[in-house]
Amino acid sequence: MLTNKFDTKDLHVTDVILEIKISKIFNGLVLSQSHYVKKILEKFSKDDNSTVKTSIDISIHLFKNRSKGINQLEYSQIIRCLMYVITYIRPDIA
Repeated sequence: MLTNKFDTKDLHVTDVILEIKISKIFNGLVLSQSHYVKKILEKFSKDDNSTVKTSIDISIHLFKNRSKGINQLEYSQIIRCLMYVITYIRPDIA
């Protein structure tokens, strides 16, 4: 029906739509954006991450950072790229 009204082309089975990777399994589909997050981290050379605990020892006295500052423009670009994932697909990584 759409082909009659619009100029269309059959691209066959798709595997990525809107940065969402679609994988077919025996009883349904799996949607994933891990490849998108990895691509963003590689783009900004931040792919050297590792798992860490986020709790803090309350006996540690914190000091103001006196070393080289963070590039605010790069930081905002990374956050902008991840906002789609954080807001719509993976709110648990926020």
